[in-house]
Amino acid sequence: MAHDLKGKVALVTGAANGVGAFIVQMLLDEGAKHVAILDIDEAAGIAYQKELTSKYGTGKAQFYRVDVTNDEQLFAAFYATAESQGGLDLVINNAGIMNDAPHIYKKEIAINVTALITSTLKALELMRKDDGGKGGTVINIASIAGLCQMSIMPIYWATKSAVIQFSNCIGKEDYYEKTGVRVVTVCYGATATALIASENLGSLDTNLDGENVASIIKDHDIQRAESAAKGVIDAYKMGASGSTWVASRDQPAVDITDNVNRAYDILGEHN
Repeated sequence: MAHDLKGKVALVTGAANGVGAFIVQMLLDEGAKHVAILDIDEAAGIAYQKELTSKYGTGKAQFYRVDVTNDEQLFAAFYATAESQGGLDLVINNAGIMNDAPHIYKKEIAINVTALITSTLKALELMRKDDGGKGGTVINIASIAGLCQMSIMPIYWATKSAVIQFSNCIGKEDYYEKTGVRVVTVCYGATATALIASENLGSLDTNLDGENVASIIKDHDIQRAESAAKGVIDAYKMGASGSTWVASRDQPAVDITDNVNRAYDILGEHN
C-alpha cells in the first residue's frame, strides 16, 4: 500500500541542516500541509524557516529550538504542532551524533537512543487510534552501523542497533493493528554531513582522534545528503510497519526487512 504525504502534518528532529533539512524540503515538495523543524541550532533553524516560508508560503514550516534530550522542550514542540495544525501525522526522529569520546558518549546514547524512544512514545500517545487518535507514522533513523560490527566506535554502533531493534519490535504487525501507527526504520549509509566531520567525531580509544576516525569512515562510499533524505521519503511511501530500509551509496532505498528477520531467526536458534 502506497502512502501519500499530501496534507500531512509532520515533525522532524535534527532538521535545521544536513539530511533533516532535505527531508523537510522534500515533505513540502510532496504536498505536506505543515512541517515542524526541531533542532538545537537556533540560528540555522530560524534562517531555514524564513527560507521555506519564502518558497512555500506562510505557515508551511515552523522552527522550534529543541534539545531532544530535554523532555519539556521536546513535548512542547509536539503539543504546539498538534494543537496548531489539528493533529500530527508523521514524526521523523533524525537527530543524532557520532562521538564515542569518553566525555561525550553518554550524550550520544541520550540523543541517539533515549530521546528517540521518548519521541516515539510521545508520537504514539498523540496518534494512536486506540486512544482517540487518527493513526500515523513514525520513522526512526538508524544506520548501516547497526547492521554490521566494527571496533572503531562500539557505542555509536550499539546505539544504532538499539534503534533498529526498538523500532522493529514496537512496529510489529500485532501492535500496529492496535495503534494504527506505523513505525519504520531507515538506515543511512555513510553520508556527507557534519556528522562525519573530523571535529564532530571521537573515539573511546584516546589514541584515535577525530581525523583518524574520519579517515576510516571515508574509506566507505559517501553519499549525498539528498539521497539519504529521498530514502526516507521512499520508505514513508512504501514501508510496512516494522520494516527496515537502507538508503546508501546514492541508490534508491532498499527494503531489507527479510534479511533482518532471517538474521534474528538465526540468532534465536538456540533459545
